[in-house]
Amino acid sequence: MRLSAASAFFLACLALSGCTSSLGPDSLVAGAPSREMTNSVTRPSAPVPATTVPSADVAETPASAAPRQEELAWAGPVPQPQAFMPQAGVVAAPMPSERPVETVAPAVLAPAAPEADEAPRTRSRIYNHRFRDVKPINFGSSSPRKLAVHGVDVSRWQGDIDWQKLRTQGANFVYIKATDGGDHLDPMFRKNWRDAKQAGMKRGAYHFFYWCRTAGEQADWFIRNVPREAGALPPVIDVEWNGESSCKRRVSPEKVREKMQVFMDKLERHYGQRPIIYTAPDFYRDNLKGAFLNYPFWLRSVAAHPSKVYPGRRWVFWQYSGSGISHGVDGRIDLNVFHGSEDDWHDWVARAG
Repeated sequence: MRLSAASAFFLACLALSGCTSSLGPDSLVAGAPSREMTNSVTRPSAPVPATTVPSADVAETPASAAPRQEELAWAGPVPQPQAFMPQAGVVAAPMPSERPVETVAPAVLAPAAPEADEAPRTRSRIYNHRFRDVKPINFGSSSPRKLAVHGVDVSRWQGDIDWQKLRTQGANFVYIKATDGGDHLDPMFRKNWRDAKQAGMKRGAYHFFYWCRTAGEQADWFIRNVPREAGALPPVIDVEWNGESSCKRRVSPEKVREKMQVFMDKLERHYGQRPIIYTAPDFYRDNLKGAFLNYPFWLRSVAAHPSKVYPGRRWVFWQYSGSGISHGVDGRIDLNVFHGSEDDWHDWVARAG
């Protein structure tokens, strides 16, 4: 069909206008919203206005900062905006130094470990008996050497002790002389108390009871000088007749038990531990036979087994020698043993402490 001159002129103008337009394919893509939208972004109802940045400036913008719609319109879906992207999906982001799953979860799960597994980690090592005795006694089949946990008791008369060496010789526990009566403190108590702990020994303190002072005064004096510490062995009341003491008085068995009860009650209230009664054969016979059945006893018996000297009496500690010798101590030292196995010892310490 032949066109008129006016029609031809009009078509030529339209062609020339399309060739010189600044809206090329790139600009058209940039100005139109993409239909590749995520579910979390609402598609705008009105057309997105075209950018006002000149094309020359866009060409000079670093690739990392340039709009990415051009690439995505041809190569694939538009990614989510940074504000909506999960942090774990950012490949270039460094791994956090602390991950909640790895730090919080073990801390919560740790207490769930069986309690039986924790006990061995807190148990102190038991050293074998290596003491010697200046006056050894043959105890026959009831020898204290057959028992597992040995220890010592000390006072100022043992002087300066090498506690680490003493422990390796078999002193797994120690009772340390603290006080006499209502006004005497053993001059080595504080040093022995501190050094024994540093050596890792289980230790407790004992009080030598005077029959010439009130029980309340003596309890107050002991409490004033002996720390209340977690893990310490129960306090001990040492009751015996001592001809070398400045107090020569011997009170009646009823008065003995009355004074002891006052003293022990006060200590038990303060330390939260039932005191142990240390005694010797003659004092026990005169005053304690059949008494204090609910209290633990520490019995001196250097010539025979306690079952022969204190028939029917249950005991926790047996002092079987007053003439022991050990590396770490100059001179003689009292030797003791716990009535039970290693497991019995650890169980008893856990309950007593």
